Amino acid sequence: MDNSFINFPVKLRDPSLFDGRGLLNGQWRHAFPQKEFPVYEPSSGQILGFCANLSGVDFREAIESAHNGYKQYYSSTTAKERGSLLRRWNELILENVEDLSSILSLENGKVLAEARGEINYAASFVSWFAEEAVRSYGDVIPSSYKDATVITTKQPVGVCGVITPWNFPAAMITRKIAPAFAAGCSVVIKPPSETPFSAIALAKLALQAGFPRDIIHVVPTKDRSASLELATHCLVKKLSFTGSTGVGKLLAKLAAGTMKRVSMELGGNAPLIVFDDADLDKAVEGTLICKFRSSGQTCVCANRIFVHEDILEVFTQRMIERVQKFKLGRGIDSGVTHGPLVNASALEKVEIQVQDAIKKGGQLRYGGAKPLEAPAGYFYQPTIITNATKDMLVYQEETFGPLAAVFSFSDEEEVIALANDTEFGLAGYIFSENISRVHRVAKRLECGMLGVNTGVISAAETPFGGVKESGVGREGSKYGLSEYQNIKAVTIAG
Repeated sequence: MDNSFINFPVKLRDPSLFDGRGLLNGQWRHAFPQKEFPVYEPSSGQILGFCANLSGVDFREAIESAHNGYKQYYSSTTAKERGSLLRRWNELILENVEDLSSILSLENGKVLAEARGEINYAASFVSWFAEEAVRSYGDVIPSSYKDATVITTKQPVGVCGVITPWNFPAAMITRKIAPAFAAGCSVVIKPPSETPFSAIALAKLALQAGFPRDIIHVVPTKDRSASLELATHCLVKKLSFTGSTGVGKLLAKLAAGTMKRVSMELGGNAPLIVFDDADLDKAVEGTLICKFRSSGQTCVCANRIFVHEDILEVFTQRMIERVQKFKLGRGIDSGVTHGPLVNASALEKVEIQVQDAIKKGGQLRYGGAKPLEAPAGYFYQPTIITNATKDMLVYQEETFGPLAAVFSFSDEEEVIALANDTEFGLAGYIFSENISRVHRVAKRLECGMLGVNTGVISAAETPFGGVKESGVGREGSKYGLSEYQNIKAVTIAG
């Protein structure tokens, strides 16, 4: 089942990268008995391809193979050698950026420019952790015992279960497994059923780069109970999950049964604050980027936009002028700036929030409907609503769609209280030219990441993660490698 029988909409330089089989124990595998699930192209609602629907038995086989592979991989490679493998994988990703971008765009819906950006972003994590692999330093600690020395070393945790989301199907793979490989771990990946093909393509390139075949396993499935093996199996020592807070809490509870380490990057409800002393050009540009990128389907999207009452109208007008220039359509088509939502459920959620806001007094300033001129698929107009209030769903829930809800505020204390009035704490944004205010507000906002006068906060060198119910742990940066390592203390006497 290499999907060659599917009429792929664009010509790939390497057609073998588009594959729907799972990777277990070094073998590309169909489901047994022969079972597949369809993967739909969001721009058309039509089937893009089929993917193997693997079972709990397959997960257990992959985990056992990964356990054996990890022991051999760590004992037979140096950190320098692991770094070299990662560098080669990075090179292959960049050599195949156009094919990978086309696959990602078609299965996810994002436009080609954003897809290329994501592939390069994905590669940056591989490159980053190729360098971090050789910087896994220990310590020498003076002992309180006579004639003794304490040293610490860092060792890989072992088999890592990896569950990734559909909105960044390439970057969330590399952000998790590049540090795992750098540390000496093996991985079993459950890719999202909406967008499994990017993970499979990246795994193919990892094998081409020379990684041992038993340290990387890709197990696609539509069976949630099967994927729970990653949270419960005793040989899995670390679980890394990106997704909703509800699912993350369930997985964390299950993982506690075997005391696994967990990394959880969960939901958000990001505040974006525009003070009256902000540079409006920067504020509008930053808001457009972090609200409408990927049609609003990122976990760090601005969900509640707080604008000072003195500049509310001019800010809104500038937003409308820019949004009017957006062009919706199929991601691979020329001139398109924004693609569809991922599926019908995502579309319905945006529609519900828009109607709820209007019903409760919100003023619809732009958009607010499915576009009549767009092709078949899960499209929704970029939408701007002012007069937003605390009792609206958009204030309480993450939208994950192209709805910009604008709230008015009058002073600093008020807006800090509003921004922190959520159980989530992933990202936040401030626009102000007053450096004293920036420091004051940044210190008090309850979030793991903060952008000041910018809507772009994600990079390989920057720690990514949240506080409160937005998760635990950090990915990327100099801290990312330690998420896949144990510290061992050795006391040497005499």
